[in-house]
Amino acid sequence: MPSFLTDRSRNVAAFAVLGGAQVTLVAAITLLTVPLPAVQREFGLGQGDLALLTSAYGLTFGGLLLLGGRLADRWGAREVFLAGMALLALASAAGGLAPDHVVLLAARFVQGVGAALAAPAAVSLVTRLRPDVRERERALAVWGTLSVTGAVAGSLLSGLVAAVTSWRWSFLLPAAVGVAAVAAGAFLLPPAPRTAARLDVPGALLATAGLVALAYGLLEGATAVAATGLLLAAGFIVLQARTPHPLLPLRLVAHRRRGAALLVVFVTAAASATTTFLLSLYMQQVRGLSPISTSLAFLPFLLVVVMGPLSGRLLRRFGVRPVLVAGLLLAAVSMLLLGRVASEGSVLAGLLVFPVASGLAFSGATVAALDGMRAEDAGAAGALVNTAMEAGPTVGLAVLVALAAARAGGMPAGGARAMTEGYGFALTAMAPVFLLAAATVAVAFTRTAFTPTAAGRTAFAQTKER
Repeated sequence: MPSFLTDRSRNVAAFAVLGGAQVTLVAAITLLTVPLPAVQREFGLGQGDLALLTSAYGLTFGGLLLLGGRLADRWGAREVFLAGMALLALASAAGGLAPDHVVLLAARFVQGVGAALAAPAAVSLVTRLRPDVRERERALAVWGTLSVTGAVAGSLLSGLVAAVTSWRWSFLLPAAVGVAAVAAGAFLLPPAPRTAARLDVPGALLATAGLVALAYGLLEGATAVAATGLLLAAGFIVLQARTPHPLLPLRLVAHRRRGAALLVVFVTAAASATTTFLLSLYMQQVRGLSPISTSLAFLPFLLVVVMGPLSGRLLRRFGVRPVLVAGLLLAAVSMLLLGRVASEGSVLAGLLVFPVASGLAFSGATVAALDGMRAEDAGAAGALVNTAMEAGPTVGLAVLVALAAARAGGMPAGGARAMTEGYGFALTAMAPVFLLAAATVAVAFTRTAFTPTAAGRTAFAQTKER
């Protein structure tokens, strides 16, 4: 048996390297958000330049995830992870030292490329570190909460950076973690199998172009660009159904339980990002809080850190279906509470309930999405989970910000009252979405399919989807 499985401390350290990388990859999305005004002043940027700078990382991260997952399957998850983290570190250093906004923008794009390589490879390596089904389920439950942890950490750190130092220090965390991950990962991470299948280059081009166009079109309100993205995505699906070596085997998505799990990841990620965005605007625009005070208001979100281990125990005892439904119902309650933005008590209660709900939802969905996965598809499956995680905020922000603006525009009084009404309406609108997701999960999952006993009979290396 390989030494990385017999030496428990080495195994735990390897998981810590992967987990720290995942938190950092997500945190890097928002690390520059609060310091943006300082960047604008230094380089004399307009609103369009700032918008592109904000979305650059997410565009390449989300657009290249499927390709990154297949590269991990083809070239080896360990090698692709190390390459991605090295690229992230180099791009972060370039961003921190950028002499002008062109270099800074390029650095943000390249950061996203590194993240797209590292994220799906990391998921594949986690399954290698935990070949025992029960241990893997526990590890994936923890893994499911790391993205929320990263998003909260990024928001908190961005506020601190904006308050006490130069925006350039926002790039220190991803640069340092990237270097540490490469140095430690080279010794700790296990080798992973490679596939001999040809890489689907046309599919990779279509998927990347479609996801980037759709994300950019939604973020910038460019309808024609978003429509082009949808057409490219449709072409990608048609191509995947016909090619003998697809970038994304459609059976991964067609599997009903996996499809429902990906929907949960998508919806929960959308709610998490939108909640942070809308409440940040409300606290600063209406209540007049400082950036650091606004960041500190989201400290209750750190409750999600303890939800990983707790969710793992609940999953073993009750199975995926009850845990997912409970998390989604709690999420609906939290949205109703947060929708009452003018009530400090309701907002505080919502900020306490949502991390519990999202922890249950993300953990259960991650376990379900990767259950019964073929070894040669591990990278692609990890890319799917991360793609849902990245696409959720993009679509959620586009739709709910539009709802908030429409509601506020319909208020005759205008001003702070209209903004409050708009933000509250958009947050409340997420409640029925979570209820619909809970109903979908209840239908897609049967009690016998994901009980702890049944899960214990599932082997990672099995050769067929259930």
